[in-house]
Amino acid sequence: MSAVSPRVALVAITRHGADLAARVAPRIPGATVVVPEKFLDRVRAVPNAVCSYSGALSAQVGGLFAGYDQIVFFVSLGAVVRLIAPHLKSKDEDPGVLVVDDAAQFVIPVLSGHVGGANAYAEQLAGLLGATAVVTTASDVGKTIPVDILGRELGWQVEAPKINITRVSAHVVNGEPIAFVQEAGSRRWWTRPTPLPDNIRLFERFEDVDLAQYRAVLWVTRREIEPAVWQQLGERLVVYRPPEDPP
Repeated sequence: MSAVSPRVALVAITRHGADLAARVAPRIPGATVVVPEKFLDRVRAVPNAVCSYSGALSAQVGGLFAGYDQIVFFVSLGAVVRLIAPHLKSKDEDPGVLVVDDAAQFVIPVLSGHVGGANAYAEQLAGLLGATAVVTTASDVGKTIPVDILGRELGWQVEAPKINITRVSAHVVNGEPIAFVQEAGSRRWWTRPTPLPDNIRLFERFEDVDLAQYRAVLWVTRREIEPAVWQQLGERLVVYRPPEDPP
């Protein structure tokens, strides 16, 4: 798993689910196994922390949402949708929620797949289980720029109204012409194994961009951006602020 491991809960409701959680738990040392009291015997041998519950699993979901970054349910997808529905807030706040099917063939990110990291975690978990990650987020499936989280691992901060992020994301995944202007920050922002899509064109300076030729501009800079530029581009501009270079 990653160097900074997320807080993970492996949650079961059935005997078979508890067995699956026990199978994968030792390979995720920091994960907590959550099972009904009656199935505690199925997970006693795991080296992980174990939390048991009595009564309905629905009573535990609020605490799981508050206490974990990634919640892996060994429960049916439909049941999980009903369990988590009352607790949803926003993609910026909700934890990642994943479902593992009863045969451990598929790992499905259900919630916060993109911003919350469930898509990436699904790939990791699928590797441990020998399963397939079922990812449906457009930018991940299309192997293109994730506008809302680009450069996050590099410390970049997004500066744009939410409507800009929504509009520009749509232009990116629809394959429309995008100008990517990088005037500052690390050049290691493209981390996918596939080439940068053809609809993304790179520029060194904002002034080099013919704005009439592009549906949107992604601009990595430390410049102060004039209000007139924001007004000119409207919902077509997303700015990224990289951290200052170390001395």
